[in-house]
Amino acid sequence: MAIAVQLDFNGSTLAQYDLVIQKMGFLPGGTGGPGCLFHWVMKTADGVRVTDVWASKEAFDKFAQEQIGPVTRQVGLSAPSVQFFEVHNYLR
Repeated sequence: MAIAVQLDFNGSTLAQYDLVIQKMGFLPGGTGGPGCLFHWVMKTADGVRVTDVWASKEAFDKFAQEQIGPVTRQVGLSAPSVQFFEVHNYLR
C-alpha cells in the first residue's frame, strides 16, 4: 500500500536540503530513491518540509535508514518530525 510521508526539519534551510540532494546524486525534476513515487519540498516558517509518496512503508524505512538519515546528519539538518498517512490515490 502506498504511503505519504511528511518530514519537518525544523531549524533547517533549503540550502542544507539542496546539499543533501546533491550528495545523494539526485537532480531537480529527476527520479527519487527506489520506491519513491513522488517528492516535493517547501520552506516553512520553522524550517523545511519534505512530502513524499512511497510504494510502501518498508521502501521508505529502508531508504531512510541507508540514505536519508546518514546524509542529513552529515549535512547538519535537524532530526525530522515524521508523520505517515495512508494514500487512497495519487497521480504523477
